[in-house]
Amino acid sequence: MTTLLSGPTIRRDAGLYGYERALARRGLAPVAGVDEAGRGACAGPLVAAAVILDRPIDGLADSKLLTPKRREACFERIHERARAVSVVIVEAAECDALGLHRANVAALRRALARLEQPPAYVLTDGFSVDGLGVPGLAVWKGDQVSASIAAASVVAKVTRDRIMERLHDGYPQYDFAVHKGYSTLRHEEALRAHGPCPEHRMTYANVRAVLTAREEESTS
Repeated sequence: MTTLLSGPTIRRDAGLYGYERALARRGLAPVAGVDEAGRGACAGPLVAAAVILDRPIDGLADSKLLTPKRREACFERIHERARAVSVVIVEAAECDALGLHRANVAALRRALARLEQPPAYVLTDGFSVDGLGVPGLAVWKGDQVSASIAAASVVAKVTRDRIMERLHDGYPQYDFAVHKGYSTLRHEEALRAHGPCPEHRMTYANVRAVLTAREEESTS
């Protein structure tokens, strides 16, 4: 991915839409933001989202800074007001098969490819994604400083949370609806007590350790 074209830098006080406005002034519109949710979880899918905005979204912010109620409301407004939104879900088994980083990059590429309108420029959160066919920029803490990345973070987070709440119905012993598949103390205790289920990522160290321990117990 390339960096921004030469010219004035984006001011710190430019606001959440500063990147998008600066790119539009240089003829690089529409701008797509991409982000993912579930990268650090040891259970459940990885969810990537891509969003193109063409007008402000009330209450938009990094998904991690919003309460669940405000995230849900923002999620609905994004779908109502965004020019284009797409979501890609990578199941736990595919994350294991590809490796997390490869699965993450592939999901971001697929989310961009599924947008109804191709972007002229792409903003990603934290690390660059090559092979997109258009220029782009990896933005440090992008979900806090770019509106389109923040919107993608909200879409990915809410989509994944809803999936984990549905998985809770099938595997209530793990409390997926509470911790959403992340390695909390409560989740670790349930994992040791019940062993992993098909929704766990078997290549993760904590899940693999439980598998190994249970295998050793069964052969002793």
